[in-house]
Amino acid sequence: MSLKNVNTVLATAGTLFVLYLGLSFILFPEASTPGVGLPTWPAGDGGGFLVMKGIREFSMGLVLGVLLVTGHRRALGWVLLMEAVAPFGDMIDVLTHHGTAAAAFGIHGLTSVLIAITGLLVLRETGKARTVPTPAARPA
Repeated sequence: MSLKNVNTVLATAGTLFVLYLGLSFILFPEASTPGVGLPTWPAGDGGGFLVMKGIREFSMGLVLGVLLVTGHRRALGWVLLMEAVAPFGDMIDVLTHHGTAAAAFGIHGLTSVLIAITGLLVLRETGKARTVPTPAARPA
């Protein structure tokens, strides 16, 4: 299997997961929240914040999906690297709000690393593919 095929499978799996995660927070925020590692449920009407998180995740998945479908591989690699910041931020959030280190590193940290690695692999693939032939010299 070529590097491009492996990268496409990894990026597609990541995209589908992000879309699923976003939809689950939008449609079922109460059921989705216990698995993120925060120790307490938001006070008052925290459902709005959870839906906002779902919209963020879903929109990130749409961006990845568009780049995959349109074949913009280099942009896909850069966007994957950029999107690795979100789960890293979630990891910091869980740690600063006294969530478990296992959830912070095992869920969010690992997700951030996997997204970043996929982005680097896609950039590596596109870097090798960019060979521009030099134009032949014109006779005088």
